Amino acid sequence: MLAFLHASYVGRIVATALMSMVPVVELRGGIPFGTALGLEPGTAMIAAVAGNLAPVPFIIVFIRRIFEWMRRFAPLERTVSYFEDRAEGKSEKVTRYKKFGLCFFVAVPLPGTGAWMGALIAALLGMKLRDSLPAIALGVVIASVLVTGVTYGFVSIF
Repeated sequence: MLAFLHASYVGRIVATALMSMVPVVELRGGIPFGTALGLEPGTAMIAAVAGNLAPVPFIIVFIRRIFEWMRRFAPLERTVSYFEDRAEGKSEKVTRYKKFGLCFFVAVPLPGTGAWMGALIAALLGMKLRDSLPAIALGVVIASVLVTGVTYGFVSIF
Protein backbone atom coordinates (compact mmCIF):
# COMPACT_ATOMS: atom_id res chain seq x y z
CA MET A 1 0.00 0.00 0.00
CA LEU A 2 2.76 2.46 0.90
CA ALA A 3 4.54 1.61 -2.35
CA PHE A 4 1.40 2.62 -4.28
CA LEU A 5 1.18 5.94 -2.45
CA HIS A 6 4.73 6.85 -3.44
CA ALA A 7 4.87 5.21 -6.87
CA SER A 8 1.95 6.86 -8.62
CA TYR A 9 0.88 10.45 -9.09
CA VAL A 10 -2.61 9.71 -7.75
CA GLY A 11 -1.00 7.95 -4.78
CA ARG A 12 1.03 11.04 -3.92
CA ILE A 13 -2.16 13.13 -4.04
CA VAL A 14 -3.95 10.63 -1.77
CA ALA A 15 -0.97 10.53 0.62
CA THR A 16 -0.99 14.35 0.81
CA ALA A 17 -4.73 14.39 1.54
CA LEU A 18 -4.35 11.68 4.20
CA MET A 19 -1.46 13.54 5.86
CA SER A 20 -3.62 16.67 5.96
CA MET A 21 -6.38 14.77 7.78
CA VAL A 22 -4.13 14.10 10.77
CA PRO A 23 -4.84 16.36 13.78
CA VAL A 24 -2.03 18.80 14.62
CA VAL A 25 -0.30 18.08 11.27
CA GLU A 26 -3.22 19.18 9.09
CA LEU A 27 -2.37 21.11 5.92
CA ARG A 28 0.55 22.82 7.63
CA GLY A 29 2.35 19.50 7.32
CA GLY A 30 0.41 18.14 4.35
CA ILE A 31 1.54 20.79 1.87
CA PRO A 32 5.27 20.41 2.63
CA PHE A 33 4.72 16.64 2.56
CA GLY A 34 3.17 16.92 -0.91
CA THR A 35 6.12 19.07 -1.93
CA ALA A 36 8.53 16.40 -0.73
CA LEU A 37 6.61 13.87 -2.83
CA GLY A 38 7.08 16.06 -5.91
CA LEU A 39 3.59 17.53 -6.37
CA GLU A 40 3.09 20.89 -8.04
CA PRO A 41 2.02 23.76 -5.75
CA GLY A 42 -1.63 23.84 -6.87
CA THR A 43 -2.03 20.08 -6.68
CA ALA A 44 -0.48 19.85 -3.22
CA MET A 45 -2.65 22.74 -2.02
CA ILE A 46 -5.91 21.26 -3.36
CA ALA A 47 -5.14 17.80 -1.97
CA ALA A 48 -4.25 19.27 1.43
CA VAL A 49 -7.38 21.44 1.57
CA ALA A 50 -9.60 18.48 0.65
CA GLY A 51 -7.94 16.25 3.23
CA ASN A 52 -8.01 18.90 5.93
CA LEU A 53 -11.71 19.62 5.42
CA ALA A 54 -12.86 15.98 5.21
CA PRO A 55 -13.15 15.37 8.98
CA VAL A 56 -14.59 18.81 9.84
CA PRO A 57 -18.34 18.06 9.39
CA PHE A 58 -17.99 14.87 11.43
CA ILE A 59 -16.23 16.71 14.24
CA ILE A 60 -18.86 19.44 14.36
CA VAL A 61 -21.78 17.00 14.32
CA PHE A 62 -20.47 14.13 16.44
CA ILE A 63 -17.74 15.34 18.84
CA ARG A 64 -20.10 16.13 21.71
CA ARG A 65 -21.53 12.59 21.59
CA ILE A 66 -18.05 11.10 21.28
CA PHE A 67 -16.85 13.10 24.29
CA GLU A 68 -19.93 12.04 26.24
CA TRP A 69 -19.17 8.39 25.47
CA MET A 70 -15.47 8.83 26.33
CA ARG A 71 -16.33 10.31 29.73
CA ARG A 72 -17.68 6.90 30.78
CA PHE A 73 -14.10 5.64 30.99
CA ALA A 74 -11.91 7.16 33.69
CA PRO A 75 -8.66 7.19 31.67
CA LEU A 76 -10.36 9.02 28.79
CA GLU A 77 -11.99 11.63 31.05
CA ARG A 78 -8.66 13.49 31.32
CA THR A 79 -8.26 13.49 27.54
CA VAL A 80 -11.74 14.92 27.02
CA SER A 81 -11.14 17.58 29.68
CA TYR A 82 -7.81 18.49 28.08
CA PHE A 83 -9.37 19.06 24.65
CA GLU A 84 -12.36 20.92 26.07
CA ASP A 85 -10.08 23.18 28.11
CA ARG A 86 -7.88 23.91 25.08
CA ALA A 87 -10.91 24.69 22.93
CA GLU A 88 -12.45 26.87 25.62
CA GLY A 89 -9.20 28.76 26.08
CA LYS A 90 -9.01 29.53 22.38
CA SER A 91 -12.69 30.30 21.86
CA GLU A 92 -12.75 33.90 23.12
CA LYS A 93 -12.21 35.51 19.69
CA VAL A 94 -14.61 33.07 18.06
CA THR A 95 -17.26 33.89 20.65
CA ARG A 96 -16.80 37.62 20.12
CA TYR A 97 -16.58 37.69 16.30
CA LYS A 98 -18.63 34.54 15.49
CA LYS A 99 -18.07 33.29 11.91
CA PHE A 100 -15.37 35.86 11.11
CA GLY A 101 -13.50 34.95 14.29
CA LEU A 102 -13.75 31.24 13.47
CA CYS A 103 -12.45 31.85 9.94
CA PHE A 104 -9.55 33.96 11.21
CA PHE A 105 -8.70 31.42 13.92
CA VAL A 106 -8.48 28.60 11.36
CA ALA A 107 -6.61 30.74 8.80
CA VAL A 108 -3.68 31.55 11.08
CA PRO A 109 -1.16 28.78 10.39
CA LEU A 110 0.21 28.42 13.90
CA PRO A 111 0.31 25.43 16.24
CA GLY A 112 -2.97 24.97 18.10
CA THR A 113 -5.07 26.52 15.36
CA GLY A 114 -6.55 24.90 12.28
CA ALA A 115 -9.59 23.04 11.07
CA TRP A 116 -9.65 20.41 13.82
CA MET A 117 -9.51 22.91 16.69
CA GLY A 118 -11.84 25.28 14.82
CA ALA A 119 -14.39 22.49 14.39
CA LEU A 120 -14.04 21.52 18.05
CA ILE A 121 -14.60 25.12 19.14
CA ALA A 122 -17.61 25.43 16.82
CA ALA A 123 -19.11 22.23 18.22
CA LEU A 124 -18.54 23.18 21.85
CA LEU A 125 -20.00 26.64 21.27
CA GLY A 126 -23.07 25.05 19.68
CA MET A 127 -22.54 26.63 16.26
CA LYS A 128 -24.57 25.06 13.49
CA LEU A 129 -22.83 23.14 10.72
CA ARG A 130 -24.26 25.45 8.03
CA ASP A 131 -22.73 28.47 9.81
CA SER A 132 -19.40 27.03 10.89
CA LEU A 133 -18.42 24.88 7.90
CA PRO A 134 -18.14 27.77 5.38
CA ALA A 135 -16.12 29.83 7.88
CA ILE A 136 -13.77 26.92 8.57
CA ALA A 137 -13.48 26.14 4.83
CA LEU A 138 -12.54 29.74 4.03
CA GLY A 139 -10.00 29.71 6.86
CA VAL A 140 -8.48 26.49 5.53
CA VAL A 141 -8.19 27.96 2.03
CA ILE A 142 -6.49 31.10 3.40
CA ALA A 143 -4.11 28.99 5.49
CA SER A 144 -3.33 26.83 2.45
CA VAL A 145 -2.33 29.90 0.42
CA LEU A 146 -0.08 31.08 3.25
CA VAL A 147 1.51 27.67 3.81
CA THR A 148 1.94 27.07 0.07
CA GLY A 149 3.53 30.50 -0.28
CA VAL A 150 5.98 29.76 2.51
CA THR A 151 6.68 26.25 1.21
CA TYR A 152 7.15 27.04 -2.47
CA GLY A 153 7.84 30.76 -2.30
CA PHE A 154 5.06 33.22 -3.03
CA VAL A 155 6.53 34.16 -6.40
CA SER A 156 6.38 30.59 -7.70
CA ILE A 157 2.67 30.08 -6.95
CA PHE A 158 1.39 33.18 -8.75
